[in-house]
Amino acid sequence: MSTLYITHAACLDHQTPFGHPERPDRIRAIERALEKERFTSLIREQAPMAEMESLALAHPEDYILRLRDISPREGLVRIDEDTVMSPGTYEAALRGAGGAVLAVDEVMTGKVRNAFVAMRPPGHHAERVRAMGFCFFNNAAIAARHAQKKHGAERVAIFDWDVHHGNGTQDIFWSDKTVLYCSTHEAPLYPGTGALSETGDYGTIVNAPLSAGDGSEAFREAVDTVIAPRIHDFAPDLIIISAGFDAHWRDPLASLNLTESDFAWATQKLMDLADRHCGQRIVSVLEGGYDLEGLAKSTAFHLDALMGRETGT
Repeated sequence: MSTLYITHAACLDHQTPFGHPERPDRIRAIERALEKERFTSLIREQAPMAEMESLALAHPEDYILRLRDISPREGLVRIDEDTVMSPGTYEAALRGAGGAVLAVDEVMTGKVRNAFVAMRPPGHHAERVRAMGFCFFNNAAIAARHAQKKHGAERVAIFDWDVHHGNGTQDIFWSDKTVLYCSTHEAPLYPGTGALSETGDYGTIVNAPLSAGDGSEAFREAVDTVIAPRIHDFAPDLIIISAGFDAHWRDPLASLNLTESDFAWATQKLMDLADRHCGQRIVSVLEGGYDLEGLAKSTAFHLDALMGRETGT
């Protein structure tokens, strides 16, 4: 079985102000990295637009319609200081969620072993009824709920290694014993959530905060001693990765010092867990990553690992 890569040109139409870190060039950098010969065997599909039924798995209908209705016909609309809608944003967000749903369908039916969804805007800061932190729809949460509703997954584990804590995913699953949300992230840092004490109503929220300046050793220790054991004990039917690459040492928005090899290593750890518990099923969705070189290299190493290959060859 192969690895599926999902994207769509519509994500380039989500425009942000000049100098904004969450920009279309992020996807262009990934696309250039994947032009290398070693990625020719990737199965490539276009991200469809998510249906209301899928979005409503994680967000109330009135929230979804409110975003649709404030979508501008021209110019930009600010949701908050960081989060902006342009005329192309709503479709891009719909296709980000739709790509995550498609990835779950392909993985859960055994058509592919795993999948990576390279879309923007990202999703993990989007709470049930609040867009923030560049995010509108929570793609990882929608994917998890879809796996449960359509494919009968009883337990889904999410590992979020973005440098910023996924407050939105935590918000959505705080009172859900069937979804395990695990996060490594820099703290203190935006959005200010993700303390060790935040464990959810059923202990299914697992936060492993890292300190500014931490690098490979601290990250790998957190994965080995905190994240991986909890996923192993949870025995999920599907593993979802919120794959933000802004913990890379080059990234301008934070102060962790991971390398692309760390992301490949963590991917392999999750693949070993998926092999043991859930028939190798992994769905990965792009979150942050704002240095173009760091993002491109990290994505390539992540995909190398998903494809079962030594990284950087």
